[in-house]
Amino acid sequence: MAESEILPYQRILLKLSGEAMAGQQKFGLCPQTVRAIAQEIREVWELGVEIGVVIGGGNIFRGVAASAQAMDRAQADYMGMLATVINSLALQDALEKEGVPARVMSAISMRQVAEPYIRRRAIRHMEKGRVVIFAAGTGNPFFTTDTAATLRATEIGAQALIKGTKVEGIYDRDPMLDPLAEKFDRLGYMDVVRRGLRVMDTTAITMALEQHLPIIVFKLMEPGNMKRVVQGQKIGTVVEGESYES
Repeated sequence: MAESEILPYQRILLKLSGEAMAGQQKFGLCPQTVRAIAQEIREVWELGVEIGVVIGGGNIFRGVAASAQAMDRAQADYMGMLATVINSLALQDALEKEGVPARVMSAISMRQVAEPYIRRRAIRHMEKGRVVIFAAGTGNPFFTTDTAATLRATEIGAQALIKGTKVEGIYDRDPMLDPLAEKFDRLGYMDVVRRGLRVMDTTAITMALEQHLPIIVFKLMEPGNMKRVVQGQKIGTVVEGESYES
């Protein structure tokens, strides 16, 4: 790992959806996509940036959808947490194949496959140049992995939460359905809430507001984009401050 250059973000938390791990598939894991994500992370790691990662589990199991079909919500959420562990182990394997040391830390104890989440140990791993993948959400039902990402970012002292998506940033409506959708370059936390923009849930946005944690939303599978974000280039959408709207 190279010595860190002067960068606006020296420690980040990367949030990935479970669907990102599936690539063009509707569910499951796409090895080529997971490898491509690992290569993007490696480029950032080579800059000397300390990296934490939180991955969703929607490509394997989605608790909210299951609970809508009469499954107990808490039980469904625990199943979703286990799905995030599968994704985390897959990313760890891909990172290590790229020469990047990685540790999986789980909020649910499963010592045979992951370390238990301990905040100070996680920070120490990152200080030693290891990517830390935070699995199993917060360890509690009824909280999304968006909220888990904001919580972990706050706990480790990340200077930004960066969220990789399928599109270039945050839009006023779904750009996959409406070609006239307009992209925002900057938004305040409360702008996201007032507009009902579904980039992260309200709990996550509120926590980021309270902790003054910038959120940067960018297109994940555009080669070099993750590196551009940590270098401070103006891509994607930045969410910070209370409001940018009049």
